[in-house]
Amino acid sequence: MALWVIRILFVVLCSIGGFAVSQVRPEFVGGTYSGVLGTIVGFGFGGLLIAVDEMLKGFSLRAFSATTFGLLLGTVVASLIDRSGLFENAEPTSRWLVRLCLFLSFGYIGIVLAMRSNKEDFSLIIPYVRFAPKNKPENLLLLDTSVIIDGRIADLLEANYVEGLIVVPRFVLREIQQVADSNDPLKRARGRRGLEMLNRIQRNQKCEVKIHDGDFPEEKEVDTKLVRLARNLNAKLFTNDYNLGKIAELQSVQYVNLHDLAKCMRVTLLPGEMLNIRIAREGKDKGQGVGYLPDGTMVVVNNAQGMIGQQVEAQVQSTLQTGAGIIVFADLKVAPAAP
Repeated sequence: MALWVIRILFVVLCSIGGFAVSQVRPEFVGGTYSGVLGTIVGFGFGGLLIAVDEMLKGFSLRAFSATTFGLLLGTVVASLIDRSGLFENAEPTSRWLVRLCLFLSFGYIGIVLAMRSNKEDFSLIIPYVRFAPKNKPENLLLLDTSVIIDGRIADLLEANYVEGLIVVPRFVLREIQQVADSNDPLKRARGRRGLEMLNRIQRNQKCEVKIHDGDFPEEKEVDTKLVRLARNLNAKLFTNDYNLGKIAELQSVQYVNLHDLAKCMRVTLLPGEMLNIRIAREGKDKGQGVGYLPDGTMVVVNNAQGMIGQQVEAQVQSTLQTGAGIIVFADLKVAPAAP
């Protein structure tokens, strides 16, 4: 809304400027419609600039600087060829045409090469300088789609267990929006949860969130883009995707898998320890009851089938490591009396 207010004010100023110019230029002074004509020209000029602004809406500062640098480089190369003496014997008309083709061709090639390059390519020519507050250490946390939809990263940020500048690439945001617009109800629910988690993270006053416009058009896979962006920004990648983590590890990119982090934070139970647990349902075998610890670990309690819905004390007998996590086997401390 504020942007449109500025645009309207700009068009009004351009119209006033056009009217003012029409009153001082000798060729317009005294004309019957000079004021109207000047106002229309000013209005059209302002509207043209706003139209250009709309067309460049997705054009970032990085893209603009890269385009300018590429155009400058192409112009320098074209100028060197033009001054080399190769076209000294050409007719003036032909010389003008050759020069035009040179500058247009190399200018275009320079722009295209600059737009396709990344920070590492530019650092070979111009030292890359990153400005950051001196009193705030740079710690970039790059989030992928899976970790945003999962939502546990929001809890970690609110509890101050994770600190840093949150970076969400625009191509990840587009992917979440596509999932939220899916015809599949399950995917649609996951996508909407991801958008809700992003809003929750943005509302957190303890952290700062930046939507990064960097992209790699030549890469089709989002995972590949994430790894390249993490390497370019020297950021730590947060994900729940096992394969993405391994790809990042192979390319020396720091990453955190929240599933692995959750496994590390689980309580280690030893045989003989006592548990106070609520029996939630029956177990697979006769007489067993099943409960869950606060971290989601499943506890199978013998002789607790008749205690469903009740809080009981159980003694740990053994643990079993499975692909889904740890299963704890325990015995009821006081077996129920026989009927």
